[in-house]
Amino acid sequence: MTDRRQRLQDAAIRVLGARGLRQLTHRAVDEAAGLPEGSASNQYRTRDALLTAALDRVLEQETAAWDRLAADRPPTDVAGFVAVLGRLLRDLAGPQRGLVLARQALFMEAAVRPDLRPAIAAGRDRLAGWGVPLLAALGAPDPQTDLRTLLALVEGLLFTQVAHPEPDFAPEAALTALLRGLLAPPA
Repeated sequence: MTDRRQRLQDAAIRVLGARGLRQLTHRAVDEAAGLPEGSASNQYRTRDALLTAALDRVLEQETAAWDRLAADRPPTDVAGFVAVLGRLLRDLAGPQRGLVLARQALFMEAAVRPDLRPAIAAGRDRLAGWGVPLLAALGAPDPQTDLRTLLALVEGLLFTQVAHPEPDFAPEAALTALLRGLLAPPA
């Protein structure tokens, strides 16, 4: 990918995160990227192409964040995993808030645009590539299902925090409770 394309994709994410889906236009992306008018439309002829490019970049950045989490000596116990995941969620809900807002806007658009769904599914598959083995190592009886449950909690925590920011956001309690329930031996 060229630097210009990535710059336009990042600008599209900033527009989505700051102004929402309805304000995503080629002109707004040009302005946010600091490029001459027409730059975004030269790279992405249609608004649909611009949306798809933004989604691809959101998934790339999100996957990279999760990959960093997995690469930095993955925790082998629940407390360590919760601490690392809690830091990631605070980063996503704080400094990376615009990325999360853009992601949520694009995911909601996928509810009515089936053509966006394969990219989202591929992103989830990449997450499962590290998440399933990690949960298995922590003792999850059904790591694939448990990962989906964990990701649903993560989505809910992020959605709530970006919609209603709380200065003392501490996702660790909810993460710990969920993981203890998932990892508990069957009665």
